[in-house]
Amino acid sequence: MKLLEFEAKEIFNRYGIPIPEGVVINSPDELSGQLNKFSDEVVVKSQVDVGGRGKAGGIIITTKADAVEAARHLFSLPIKGLIPKAILVEEKLPIEHEYYVSITIDRTTRQPMILFAETGGVDIEETARTRPEALRRAGFSPLLPDVPGYLMRRILGTAPKTLGPVINNLYKAFSASDALLAEINPLVTTPKGVFAADAKLIIDDNALIRQGITANRDLTPREREAEENGFSYVELDGSIGVIGNGAGLTMSTLDLIAHYDGKAANFLDVGGGAGRERVMKAVRLVAGMPDVKVIVVNLLGGITRCDEVAKGIIDAGIDQHVITRLAGTNEDEGKALLAENGYQMLETMEAVVKQAVKEAAA
Repeated sequence: MKLLEFEAKEIFNRYGIPIPEGVVINSPDELSGQLNKFSDEVVVKSQVDVGGRGKAGGIIITTKADAVEAARHLFSLPIKGLIPKAILVEEKLPIEHEYYVSITIDRTTRQPMILFAETGGVDIEETARTRPEALRRAGFSPLLPDVPGYLMRRILGTAPKTLGPVINNLYKAFSASDALLAEINPLVTTPKGVFAADAKLIIDDNALIRQGITANRDLTPREREAEENGFSYVELDGSIGVIGNGAGLTMSTLDLIAHYDGKAANFLDVGGGAGRERVMKAVRLVAGMPDVKVIVVNLLGGITRCDEVAKGIIDAGIDQHVITRLAGTNEDEGKALLAENGYQMLETMEAVVKQAVKEAAA
């Protein structure tokens, strides 16, 4: 479960991470009486459980005089189908430098992994691709109560040592919250000190009861449809739809799209043994995303039959071009069905992704 920004910041602050002065409002009229807390400029942020708020106009820097109107605008602005129920209004920080830091679980070592970059406020995937040396990583035992000092020094490099306590407290918040991801982007230095200018916290769904979280999160219509069909689904902001079976294969497809300078529109894992109807629903769901130009279907047939997958793609009857890579059970039958109906099936994942990136850029 991904928390809203203000919820994540409340948790971070409890663990000693400084956050900007701010208020959360549920209607524009609530803001007028609280503006005296701020100096001249404020940042007004839509609180929705999707990425890409800034690009969608969901973050506005404005003066106190115009803050109420900005909040009124954001309360009526849908972002990826979601209308915010809350708005976060914060002081505008006098930022000197922006950094990136996150803590997640390295599935290979099954240990916490810290990622740190001396350039924050941008897509970390782009930084990792274009300047991999700028992203530093460090893993360590989850049994340790703190980040080891020698690792902290390695992570920070020439960055200010004042970031160290904040990163250590982020690890404490991460551990105590049963989190899958704790991220601050950007983590900023200012004349007043270090602050978490933004916050992301994703909590393991299996730990929600232990964490005392019972309320259902807001879902976009497509996320609700995906949940009802049992799909693992995440909305992104690209133009290449992605359908796979198995989290590893689906993530590998997304990674390869990024490697070839494409942008995925989503992550959708149909799961094992997906039949004709299930594949049809998955294809229609992804095709319903407004920015999707082309769809990649990358499935390995074990208990999943390639001919059933092919029939589901054909049944979907969508307008976008579907480029497919199927391998495994009844592969030849699936390939023949797709060819008969004018669908493109390529031999390798790399070939499929290259073609999809080319078409999305056209």
